[in-house]
This record gives sequence, C-alpha cells and structure tokens, in this order.
Amino acid sequence: MAERTARLLLLTVTVGLAWGSQGDREPVYRDCVLRCEERNCSGDALKHFRSLQPIYMSLAGWTCRDDCKYECMWVTVGLYLQEGHRVPQFHGKWPFSRFLFIQEPASAVASLLNGLASLVMLRRYRASVPASSPMYHTCMAFAWVSLNAWFWSTVFHTRDTDLTEKMDYFCASAVILHSIYLCCVRERTVASASPHHLGRGNS
Repeated sequence: MAERTARLLLLTVTVGLAWGSQGDREPVYRDCVLRCEERNCSGDALKHFRSLQPIYMSLAGWTCRDDCKYECMWVTVGLYLQEGHRVPQFHGKWPFSRFLFIQEPASAVASLLNGLASLVMLRRYRASVPASSPMYHTCMAFAWVSLNAWFWSTVFHTRDTDLTEKMDYFCASAVILHSIYLCCVRERTVASASPHHLGRGNS
C-alpha cells in the first residue's frame, strides 16, 4: 500500500513538473506571448524595442521575450481577477511587480539584508574570537558559505534565469550541508574537551 502511494505521489509530481504552472499553461497567456514576440521581437521592431529599452534593463539581461512574458503574465492575471478566480502561478512562481530591473523586489531586499547581517556578525566574530580557538576556522568557513548563499539569493530574486536559479539552490544546499558538518565538528570538539574525556586521557 505504501509503495503504491509513493508511486502515485511521484507520478503526480512528475506530471506537475511536465505541465508547468497554471498561469503559463493558459492559452490566453501563450497566445499573448506569441503575438507579442511576432510583433516586437524581430526585424525593425526588435531594433525599436532595444532603442527604447533602458540601459539597466539590457545590462540585467532582460530580453524582448522576457518583457513579453512579463506583460502577458499581468494580462492573464487581470483576466483571472476579472472572472473572480485566484491569481495563478507562472513558471512555478507567483507574479510580482517588477521594480526597475529587479524581478522580485521584496525578496531581493530581504536576501540583501540577510547577507548584510551575516557580514556584520562575521566581522564581530573575527574581532572577538581568537584565531587559535578550536572552532574558529570552521565557523569562518560557514560564515563565508552563508554570505555566498545570500549573494546568489539576491541575484536570483533580482533576475531569475536558469543559471541564477541553480546557483541559488546549490548555494542554499551548501549552507545546509555545512550546518550539519559544523554541528558534527562542534560535537566532537566539545566531547574531546570535556573533563571526563581529559580524565580518561590522563589515566
């Protein structure tokens, strides 16, 4: 029974991944994107789009197709709300209003603030803990791994691409793995420094 349930769950997840999200499966959304690309993303129309595109948008990697997908996402959301339906997800994410070139402003700012907090605590730790401490280098390594993860989280929420998504997930996984390693090292360090252990060593 458990094996059958697991297979059904796996099939459901696989089908869900194959189909995508509700919003980007909508014919209205797909037709809108197709028409927008045909109208704006080739020939002289593309040159016109690039001439009007702000420099910060092009530097952040926003293409004509990306702009079409963004605009059509909100067209589809408007139709959903007009019909009294809930706002759907698009490509596995909830729709967010873009600010300048930042795709998810609130999440990007939150990740940036978490990174700054990690940097402040890293500086405090380095100033107050001597380098000869048993856990010093392990904790310093963990701090840099965390800073790297918050950096890529900020980049990912600023501009969602295949590369930034992978870097965000991989670096977040590295923080989890290093947390486990840190706990194991600390357990061993505390055990080796305990009076019981020292007594056994001197006997």
